[in-house]
Amino acid sequence: MIPQIHKQGSHTLGLLYYLYGKGTHEEHIDPHLVASFDGMSPDPGRDATATKEDLAQLLNQPLHLLAADQRPDKHVWHCSVRAAPDDPILSDEQWADVARRIVAATGIDPDDGAGCRWAAVRHAGDHIHIVATLVREDGRRPDHHRSGKRAQTEARLIEKELGLHQVAPGDGTAAQRPTSAERHKAQRQGRERTAREELRETVRRAVAGATSDEEFFARLAASGLLIRKRVAPSGDLMGYKVALHDDLNKDGQPVFYPGARLAPDLSLPRIRERWSEPATAQEDMVRTRPSTPAAARRVTASAAWQAVLVVEHGDDPTVAAHIAAAGEVMDALATTSAAHTRRELRDAATAFERASRSHVRAVRGHDLALRQAARDLVHGGNALGRGEDGASTAMAIDMLFFLVTAAAHWHARKGHAQQAEAAARAAEHLRAAYRPAAAQPLGVLYQRGRRLSRPVIQRQTVALREALPELAEQILAEPGWYALAATIAEAEAAGHDPAALLSDAVERRELGTAVSVSDVLVWRLRRTADLPADAANLPETGTAGDRTAARRPANRPSSPGRQRSGKETPGNSR
Repeated sequence: MIPQIHKQGSHTLGLLYYLYGKGTHEEHIDPHLVASFDGMSPDPGRDATATKEDLAQLLNQPLHLLAADQRPDKHVWHCSVRAAPDDPILSDEQWADVARRIVAATGIDPDDGAGCRWAAVRHAGDHIHIVATLVREDGRRPDHHRSGKRAQTEARLIEKELGLHQVAPGDGTAAQRPTSAERHKAQRQGRERTAREELRETVRRAVAGATSDEEFFARLAASGLLIRKRVAPSGDLMGYKVALHDDLNKDGQPVFYPGARLAPDLSLPRIRERWSEPATAQEDMVRTRPSTPAAARRVTASAAWQAVLVVEHGDDPTVAAHIAAAGEVMDALATTSAAHTRRELRDAATAFERASRSHVRAVRGHDLALRQAARDLVHGGNALGRGEDGASTAMAIDMLFFLVTAAAHWHARKGHAQQAEAAARAAEHLRAAYRPAAAQPLGVLYQRGRRLSRPVIQRQTVALREALPELAEQILAEPGWYALAATIAEAEAAGHDPAALLSDAVERRELGTAVSVSDVLVWRLRRTADLPADAANLPETGTAGDRTAARRPANRPSSPGRQRSGKETPGNSR
């Protein structure tokens, strides 16, 4: 249940005409009064003798207790209360009780016998509107300071008592939601999202991996935004506003939004905290340039892998910095990935944006590896959806999935309900992006694994059972085992100890959230052993035709992994 306090107005009658009218954005069905300050107010919806003017006059009577020059210009208080889509339809009596509790909790009509006059109108099954006059019966102004937060607190109690969907309590760190007017404007213009949401995403992408004011504003300009800078008399840059070229107000002028109105961490002072590392570190970031998108993705996979350990075991300010930097990586990856993964990655970045902020203040500097990865992704350019680009994208997504999951667990331990839920949603979008990204490279590895000679398969099965006795049978039963077997063969040919690689891959990170353990181990081994992410053009290793491999004895007799038909495909989900 979401209560929303709207801007104060000056025309009670105009608001009533809207509430009792047909509706401009959604059809108003059977508008009628469900509750009022005295329980006897006229109802223009169901009483043919009552008019909207009658109700407006009744609500506004306390204004006449004050001299004309003492009356507030904005005297109309308006609050809508909407149930969740999956909540049951409440009765008029239940909505009346909700209205009475909201006006009492917000200070509009406290239980002191001299509150404001108000009325609650219902014109849809899932919500009501409360309109009140901000002058009490005794002529004083009501104490409705922080009425939005007080309404939210009361709504959480109502949800529990009525068995409704329980909304996670806010903590004041969320980005400002688009107003209903902004949403309706976007609908009229045929936009998928509001201007505020588009600007927020564009600014976040401009921040990702940036190292200075100049670079940040250059990226904003390159993205096509209109920019206004706020400069102090001393010449110092104090802030900025941005606008879309085609988002105009009624006078035909662009609608500008300050960075802080897009999100709390997008004000210029908060953005500058990101490049507050020592100058030498910033210079290293600027000098470093990845040669290819694939190289940038391998850097990202390594940085995410190390960041998981920090999030699991670091101190709170350092963890908060790594989680915020992970948001930059998500934005950069979404910007530069191929079309078949871009939508899910964008949705993952959008969801994780809420998880990147909390009341734990980040201490910057230790998150440099992640910020470097974000910068590398931006400067590495757009990746192709195939070859080493596509395979390294799957590797990066795999590592980021576990980083985002670790962030969700950290937020949950700290009681950050909204952030934990947002990180969990981001992880699900990463799962969805991983499937198309991993399908081709894992398919190649699967076919290579199917062609491995029997002695090689026997040797790897033994190594797997010795290194991972608790997981071995599960892995051998997965279609992805053949992709893992091919990876182990490549690592062995490169001089690595397969048992040591497997043990390290499992001991350092959890696998409980993985749908396919073999898939996860493929990417961990390929990253650790520095193997190419894409094996399509590599020479075959350990196949039946490889006489050297065939003559090499197994460590001990063992049954090979369960044989599967050639029609099966490797697992490709987290």
